Amino acid sequence: MPDVSPKDRFVTVYGRNPVIEVLDDHHLTVDKVVLAEGAHGHGIGEILGLARDRGVPVQRASAERVKKLAGNGRQDQGVFADVVAPRMRPLQDALADPDLHRVVLVDGVTTPGNLGMILRTATAAGIDGIVVPRRGVASIDPMVVKASAGVAFRAPILKTGTAAEAADWLAAAGFHLVGLAADAPSTIFDVELPENVVLVLGGETDGIGPEVAAHVRSWVSIPMAGGVESLNVSAAAAVVCFELVRRAARR
Repeated sequence: MPDVSPKDRFVTVYGRNPVIEVLDDHHLTVDKVVLAEGAHGHGIGEILGLARDRGVPVQRASAERVKKLAGNGRQDQGVFADVVAPRMRPLQDALADPDLHRVVLVDGVTTPGNLGMILRTATAAGIDGIVVPRRGVASIDPMVVKASAGVAFRAPILKTGTAAEAADWLAAAGFHLVGLAADAPSTIFDVELPENVVLVLGGETDGIGPEVAAHVRSWVSIPMAGGVESLNVSAAAAVVCFELVRRAARR
């Protein structure tokens, strides 16, 4: 069975100032706020007041429980909020959607700034789904939200346990997986691609993992000039995502 989490429809924001910011943004729907028992001092009164004014339930939990649920024990400051991400859903649910054609699969991208920019770029390009596994990549946290300039809240994020699990499901559903590699002989601009395609973006250090690579059917590069060997993964994402947009416009 696929790995499913009850939090696959929320972006969890931790820290007092970030929680205040999301509560103060009436474009966002906050499912709940969780405060550590005994939390006091800077911002707590404002958080309670904003939550009360908006009708957002506030739950209390032990400090250890808050650290675990927030996913960042050093920076949670005793509070987190679950923000509804209206386009976030489990990957297996999305596979039943007939409008799912162009997908990005993130494998091993651990730098929050890179993940945030990938979310922003792919959303701007109109990609139908961005698979962000819960393990092996950066968590969608306040740093990722900041790097995406807030787009993470409304990006078409598809959740799964691991990138390998996602590759299995996508390949079984008939998607053509395309991996980016600097030494690939074909470029993203000249390879033939079907309508249902997955662009696989590998991590900053190790690239695409072997379990995901086993499902890749085409390897492509981005042509480089001026002695440049490769692009940062978020810059590469921009190139390939908008190339898919260009192709779709010509169909």
